[in-house]
Amino acid sequence: MASSVSTLPARRWRRLTYFGLYALQHRGQESAGIATSDGDKILVYKDMGLVSQVFDEAALEALTGHMAVGHARYSTAGASTWANAQPTLGPTKNGTVALGHNGNLTNTHRLLELVEDRLGVERRAEMHAGGSTDTMILTALLGWDRHDTITETALELLPHVEGAFSLVFMDENTLYAARDPQGVRPLVLGKMPSGGWVVASETAALDIVGAVQEREVEPGEFLTINADGVHSQRFADAAPKGCVFEYVYLARPDTKIAGRSVHASRLEMGRQLAREYPVDADMVMPTPESGTPAAVGYAQESGIPFGLGLVKNAYVGRTFIQPSQTLRQARHPPQGSTRCASRSRASASWWWTTRSCAATPNAPWSRCCAKPAPPRSTCGSRRRPSSGRASTASTSRPATNSSPSSTPSTRSVSTWALTPWATSPSRA
Repeated sequence: MASSVSTLPARRWRRLTYFGLYALQHRGQESAGIATSDGDKILVYKDMGLVSQVFDEAALEALTGHMAVGHARYSTAGASTWANAQPTLGPTKNGTVALGHNGNLTNTHRLLELVEDRLGVERRAEMHAGGSTDTMILTALLGWDRHDTITETALELLPHVEGAFSLVFMDENTLYAARDPQGVRPLVLGKMPSGGWVVASETAALDIVGAVQEREVEPGEFLTINADGVHSQRFADAAPKGCVFEYVYLARPDTKIAGRSVHASRLEMGRQLAREYPVDADMVMPTPESGTPAAVGYAQESGIPFGLGLVKNAYVGRTFIQPSQTLRQARHPPQGSTRCASRSRASASWWWTTRSCAATPNAPWSRCCAKPAPPRSTCGSRRRPSSGRASTASTSRPATNSSPSSTPSTRSVSTWALTPWATSPSRA
């Protein structure tokens, strides 16, 4: 999920928004979208595909305004369809809200009951017809008209939301950010040297646009960012329980979480594994790419030589976050005749310490390395044909005006934001 707000010259602002999402592409490859506000209306442009496939010069020219919320999606709930791409849009008492969500909610049934209680049976049925996801549910609930402002509505709603969520959303004039009390997914606040604020899923997105990290958004914290500056309120007490998978896979190695780079954390995990589980082996072989630093750490601590045995095609993107097992295998075919096999396994998913044996080129690594194989063995599976998921100009959706029922949502994955207001963050 990503968001940005800026008063920089239009062309430069569009580039910064685009590059912010591009820096977070690794968190979601299925669809991308940006919503912008000029103070009077919110426009959304989104489509299936990578950031570079969705946005061309014409698309960026259509996005005018001084605030934006952007999103790159990895679906963990809801189908991988255009309708489920984010940001999502919904009506509010005084206008429109556009929302991007990184996380996974665990009490969606209860939240749907709240939709019915607060907004009516018709609205709940309308959401089901559109393919409801937890992000769409949050968008609908933020439109409850009992309160005068979105801030009041959000502070009343968020204590009822359970699970993992890092949110960035906006109305026509204000940007908002919130992080669940456990802080499962990362969220950081940065400041542009020339003025303006950026909120992002990872510090890597701040780096690419030249923003300086101010701090992490704290678990249970709600931020309001507008012309008066950055204001902080709490909707819940912090009970930090960060997700280890951010270190294992999701985050970029040059990102910092809790003040430490992900690369350094992966190195130390490998060293610690070598201390706890020493093995007698000839080589430490990484599973690229995120397993490589841990394998280096294991080799350094154990004294076992480090060597490459698996080669990943750099042009197919990330394979683990593909929406089906078929696509995960099709986009990562084994390349050539490679020595694998009868090894002492140090970790099931990151790297192996290997002895010697051989496997055929058509054997998926997950199966070939699952058990010792005799020399020149065949693992008995066939290579699946590759399949693509590109969107073309003919299917691309144009920028659209904010609409009360426009987009069912889903899961997020990357976040960044840029604001024009150059005041210091304050806490309520």
